[in-house]
This record gives sequence, structure tokens and C-alpha cells, in this order.
Amino acid sequence: MWLLFLVPSCVVAVLACLRLIRAAAAADTLAELPDEEVDRTAIGLYETAYLAGGPNRVVDLALVLMSGRGRLHLAHTGWTTVVDPQGRNRLERALIEEIGPEGQCRTTELREALTEHPTVAEIGSRLSLAGLATPVAIRESTQLAVRQVRQALLLSLVLLLAALTLTGPGGQDTGATLAWFSLPLILTTGTLLMARVDVHPYTRWAAPAGAEVLAQLRRPRRSGGEGDAERRLLTAVAIDGADAVPDARLRAALRG
Repeated sequence: MWLLFLVPSCVVAVLACLRLIRAAAAADTLAELPDEEVDRTAIGLYETAYLAGGPNRVVDLALVLMSGRGRLHLAHTGWTTVVDPQGRNRLERALIEEIGPEGQCRTTELREALTEHPTVAEIGSRLSLAGLATPVAIRESTQLAVRQVRQALLLSLVLLLAALTLTGPGGQDTGATLAWFSLPLILTTGTLLMARVDVHPYTRWAAPAGAEVLAQLRRPRRSGGEGDAERRLLTAVAIDGADAVPDARLRAALRG
């Protein structure tokens, strides 16, 4: 009877592990991209934000930058108001357009709309072509594959408990049940352990090459002056997100 539980456990485990292997093979193509496609030292703030936190981080940075320079007013009540309707670049113009002709909208709605804007997606596309960012399709497929292997492991444990319940404690088939169920358990556990090293980096926004760029940017640099202070703040927001904002009211406004 316990074979009825073993068969689906093995099938699900094998299929899930094969999907993860395919996702890992697709992710490995990132490492083969030529390094000459882009000057990796010329990474701007928005590119840094995308590598560190994806589209949401890019939006956070744009809001902090425009608010700090007096172009937007971010209220802690959850509203964003346009102060200066002249955007200085494509992203700022896209942000102002998303706010609408009334010049005011809810911050949460603005964030959701802007994260899906083509201007933000273009930043990710450029970084992906340069081998610095994980392509969205590969990132999502890799995350899904890892999640399926975890689910297969959990299913194997549940089916093992069900099989042991049927055989009863100390039954003559208990040893065989444990031995056979060890196969899907070892397969899924081992695959997850290997994925932790080989696949996990591709579940992040930054590819391994992009992670190296972020590591360089995290190194403290000696500088002075008001402009340098602003640059340090914006870089901190790009890398660490809203938690790097010293103003508690602005942090609350960013979180809607």
C-alpha cells in the first residue's frame, strides 16, 4: 500500500529537480555574456538601485531625489504632489505623467504604476544585456523552480508520514518504507543544497557580475561638501532602500 504514496513522491521530486536544473542551465548563460558590452564603472544611481532592489528601489530613489530637490512633496498621509512639473530626465517625466493632470495622487498607486512603466523596465533590460542584472524571465523561472523543489520535499515528507501511518509502528514494511522514501528526500534536499550555491545568486536582481559592482559601491569613499552629502544619501537609498533615509516623516511617506 505504501507504494501508492512512494510513486507520486518520486515523480514530483524528479520533475521538480529537472525544472530547477533547466533553470540553472539558462541562468548560466549570463556568465558567458561578453564583458565589453558596457563600461561597468559608468553605473548611475538608477542602475545601482535596480541592481540592489529592482523596480521598486528605482521608484524609491526617484521619489527621494525629486523630493529632496523640491520637485515633489511627499506627505506622510500617503499623497504625492507635484511642485515642479518639468522632469529632468525620462524617468522623472514618466513619474509626473503617472501622477496625472491634477498634480496629486496616492503614493502607493504611483509606486505600483511606475514600477511597471517601460522606462523602468528599460533600465533592467540594459543591465541584463550587459550581464549585470538577472533577466526578469530567468529570475522568475528560477524562483519558481526552487519553490517547486521545496514543495516536492514537503510533499515527500507528508506522503512518508501517511505511509508510516498505514504500515503502523513497528510494522514489517516500516524499514522498506523509510529506505525507499529516502530517495526523493535525498534528491530534493541535495538539489536545494546545490541550488543554494549555483542557482540562488540568480534569484536576485543583480547577477553575480552586478553583485560585484554593488560591493564596490558599498565601499566608503572620502568626500566632502553639500553635493557629496546628497550623493552619499542617494547612493545609500539606491543600495539599502527607504531605511537609509534619515527623515522619519519621509520614510513614512515612501511607505505610503
